Amino acid sequence: MKERFFAQLGPSDQVFALFDHLPGLSFFVKDREGRFMALNRRGCEYCGVAFESEAIGKTDYDFFPKSRADEYRADDAIVMDSGEPISNRVESAPEDAGSPRLVMTSKVPLRDRKGRVIGVSGISRQIERIQTPSGTVDAFANVMEHLHRHFADSLSTEQLAEMAGLSVSHFERRFRHAFGASPRQYLVRIRVEHAAKLLRETPKTVSEIAHSCGFYDHAHFSRSFRRIMNLSPTQYRQS
Repeated sequence: MKERFFAQLGPSDQVFALFDHLPGLSFFVKDREGRFMALNRRGCEYCGVAFESEAIGKTDYDFFPKSRADEYRADDAIVMDSGEPISNRVESAPEDAGSPRLVMTSKVPLRDRKGRVIGVSGISRQIERIQTPSGTVDAFANVMEHLHRHFADSLSTEQLAEMAGLSVSHFERRFRHAFGASPRQYLVRIRVEHAAKLLRETPKTVSEIAHSCGFYDHAHFSRSFRRIMNLSPTQYRQS
């Protein structure tokens, strides 16, 4: 009965249009090559486009820093290769540099009529101080806000773990599972993304930007920036 009903439906975008009316919810569909096949209004905002048509056929690499695009594509590959969904995972919001917001993300494999996985679909919704029985999500929201607000300060994993109410080992394990990086690696990424924003929008020198973003010397900044952005700070500014 269900199959007969859906076989009668016209264009699929009439169903997808519903996702435009769900506040704070991002929805997408990608094919096996990672190209966007559908995107709702919130998803367009994350990608920085005005209309879905501007994103169709493009990939995460057209809209996000390489480090983030690598993470999204790796997750997509896991879902498509295993055929198993990712459910309600906490991660950083796919927004412009400097955002401390978290989202809850789920992804499912998409199959054709023969059962072959041909793509992936996902939704993300912004976390608004959600309290779980363990308090982990709420605690991490505090940690993320602190990281983004004080990224230029000297922050230790011990301080962050205490803020989350967890032991250092438990905190590091939970953090890596949620964000795909250690707390230190994630902090460096925040600093680099802020530095990229300053390189784009201000006339400050590279050394001034390095210092203001928490890097202890020019060489450390350049190495970190190149590793994440795939360009040197100077090359990034010129491009």
